Amino acid sequence: MIVRYMLRINQNPMRHLSTRKMKLLNLSLLIHLCSLLLVSTQPTDQPPFSCDSTDPLTKSYKFCKTTLPINRRVEDLVSRLTLDEKISQLVNTAAAIPRLGIPGYEWWSEALHGVAFVANISQGIRFNGTIRSATSFPQVILTAASFDPYLWYRIGQASPITLYSIFKLDLDILSFSLCDYEQAIGIEARGVYNAGQARGMTFWTPNINIFRDPRWGRGQETPGEDPLVTGKYAVSFVRGIQGDSFEGGKLGESLQVSACCKHFTAYDLDNWKGINRFVFDANVTLQDLADTYQPPFQSCIEKGKASGVMCAYNRINGVPNCADYNLLSKTARGQWGFNGYITSDCDAVSIIYDEQGYVKEPEDAVADVLTAGMDLDCGEYLKNYTGSAIEKKKVAVSDIDRALHNLFSIRMRLGLFNGNPAKQPFGNIGSDQVCSQEHLNLALEAARNGIVLLKNDNRLLPLAKTEITSLAVIGPNANSSETLVGNYAGPPCNPVTPLQGLQSYVKNINYHPGCSTVNCSSDLTDEAMKIVKGTDQVVLVMGLDQTQEREAHDRVDLVLPGHQQKLVTRIASAANKPVILVLLCGGPVDITFAKNDQNIGSIIWAGYPGEAGGRALAEIIFGDHNPGGRLPITWYPQNLTKIPMTDMRMRPEPSSGYPGRTYRFYQGLKVFEFGYGLSYTNYSYEFLPLTKDKVYLNNQSSDKIALGYKSVSEMGTELCEKSKLPVTVRVQNNGEMDGKHAVLLFVRQAKTGNERPIKQLVGFNNVDLKAGEKAEIKLELSPCEHLSSAEGEGQMVVDEGSYFLSIGDKESEITVVFSEDTSDAATSKLMILPRILIFFYIYSFIHSFLCILF
Repeated sequence: MIVRYMLRINQNPMRHLSTRKMKLLNLSLLIHLCSLLLVSTQPTDQPPFSCDSTDPLTKSYKFCKTTLPINRRVEDLVSRLTLDEKISQLVNTAAAIPRLGIPGYEWWSEALHGVAFVANISQGIRFNGTIRSATSFPQVILTAASFDPYLWYRIGQASPITLYSIFKLDLDILSFSLCDYEQAIGIEARGVYNAGQARGMTFWTPNINIFRDPRWGRGQETPGEDPLVTGKYAVSFVRGIQGDSFEGGKLGESLQVSACCKHFTAYDLDNWKGINRFVFDANVTLQDLADTYQPPFQSCIEKGKASGVMCAYNRINGVPNCADYNLLSKTARGQWGFNGYITSDCDAVSIIYDEQGYVKEPEDAVADVLTAGMDLDCGEYLKNYTGSAIEKKKVAVSDIDRALHNLFSIRMRLGLFNGNPAKQPFGNIGSDQVCSQEHLNLALEAARNGIVLLKNDNRLLPLAKTEITSLAVIGPNANSSETLVGNYAGPPCNPVTPLQGLQSYVKNINYHPGCSTVNCSSDLTDEAMKIVKGTDQVVLVMGLDQTQEREAHDRVDLVLPGHQQKLVTRIASAANKPVILVLLCGGPVDITFAKNDQNIGSIIWAGYPGEAGGRALAEIIFGDHNPGGRLPITWYPQNLTKIPMTDMRMRPEPSSGYPGRTYRFYQGLKVFEFGYGLSYTNYSYEFLPLTKDKVYLNNQSSDKIALGYKSVSEMGTELCEKSKLPVTVRVQNNGEMDGKHAVLLFVRQAKTGNERPIKQLVGFNNVDLKAGEKAEIKLELSPCEHLSSAEGEGQMVVDEGSYFLSIGDKESEITVVFSEDTSDAATSKLMILPRILIFFYIYSFIHSFLCILF
């Protein structure tokens, strides 16, 4: 290719050049050749990039001119490519284009809760050089339990930023001070790239599917079951990792790294009782799509400005997600204004033909996904069949050019066509900023703030450091660093297991795993019982791991695996005093037995708490941190497993006994509710008077008013903005211990039914309060967003009538009214009346005077 390129350049136009110019040209070509060779032979400490300023020929490429708009640069680049070169760029492992000095690029990298590496697959990140590990934050489900968007942003953010830190004034009004924090995942990703250990800066994270069914193996990767929480997590994390401000609006064209919201859409089944995600056809109502499955993706795109979206394996109502024009082009790009690239999940294009049988031949699958708006194939299908699809006139080259425009735009926004990255804005990020102390501290903070205290009878916890001289630590998860990090993790910097964390407080510790593995198929209870007698306290560390819940593996039960329950019960009955039960798991477990067992004094859910999880857990057990996490998902009883996991309906159907899903609709028994979590202190709430207790939504007449509801789209942006109102809540710490507290604001309708939610979360915030201290938390209620739900055809509507805002045990009523707001008009009339009377008196006086005069 290079020789032919040289010969082509030295054809007829060159014979008229002077000898001196020919020498200069040959020298330039020699330099260019050297640079091209470097594309494939760059040492591991040299990050790959295009448009090397030391290469004279790059000056002639418009796509290398950083002064031009990105769209013009991309147009120039795409116009230079042959058809074969174009096709080679449509897959995740994009080939190098040596004649243009463009290195290969790997689109697939992971950073779910830290820069990750998954063995035996092609990914853009390697830990085989100077950098051997990366900070491992808690798995997302536990981070979400903090209900702290600032924390989510900081975990994702890529550089030192200014962040709000809460403090209280003398007037006990919540205020903010500015503090500098060194942030995490994005900066570590850049550090790995600058060290020459990354072939891509596009990270396929976050996972923002709704954790609808507790058996889902990948629920651990998500922020939970609530659309609002999931959407806010998406916005905070994406803004952080891409380099935007916390409030948004400062991103511009440049990306620190690229985030990709996945899996679009209604994907929450992997492999359950022989039904796998590749063939699953999810029957989803327009109603559930509108107010449950789609809102997180809409937030991720509209507010988070995500630069990537991944379409899911499954079909929705018969149509594969990656071949759905209405979903990818009409909704994401058209309605939500998505400006980025759309990738398939890996091999999702091939299964459209190979497993789903949706099309008649491979070229049809290629045509369907490209015309639907997909740009990138994680796999080989587009590389193998796009050429033949063009020959068969099933695909137009313009569709390929559109996809390439989206793809190269992202690479240019990442600065990968701006020359030597060492001279670019993020070029000074070195390997010393990976696993930095600041990031390790942040991982510890995230674990502390996410861990949830589920039971604490007779205030067993915290343990008194001076009174506990010996511990028995039992359980298969007590000393497993692998369990700590969950899935999609890189090698952690310095993992601390629960056993190791407890050993920093108590030197005399006896340990036994209790089971040979987490599935606990072998009963080692008798051996474990031997270390219980004579110890001051027993800590059991049980739960699940990736053998029980993971990608491609859903659970069929909600109880503890194997003999774990038997082990816990027998150890608790043999101990000198009530024991402490710690659960490491992503999905919920039915531990009704432990909740009701008086021999089990305290229960702690620690999710998969990341590399600092063992230290955080020990700090909570011994009172150096006050737990404040709250469950981001409902914990259901085992009998929920009678419901097929394939039933995607959110709303209940009482006539058939179907109870519905998630706290918003579920009408069955619960082990623990969404938002549940205890503390070592207690908090009280008080609603301050609302500025108004009636919301008037009356901009125009509607046929739906007679039905008692009005569509949000009909109200319009101006009215929706005007109807927003502040909600202020006074929170007081009534205990003896400082604490960080998540304040959750719910709303419920006075009249239930009509397929509306039982209640739904409409706002949340965090506050640090010292013992006895109080503060005022200000939240905003947007009636068009927070009081709306979907009607049968998927249209978002607001019902007329009474609603109750609730925090804890306190409620405040507001009323939605569709009639005219006469309060202002009445005031105006009262003001106008005296003016009319004055005019009348003046007129009467003048009239009388004229009559006397004449």
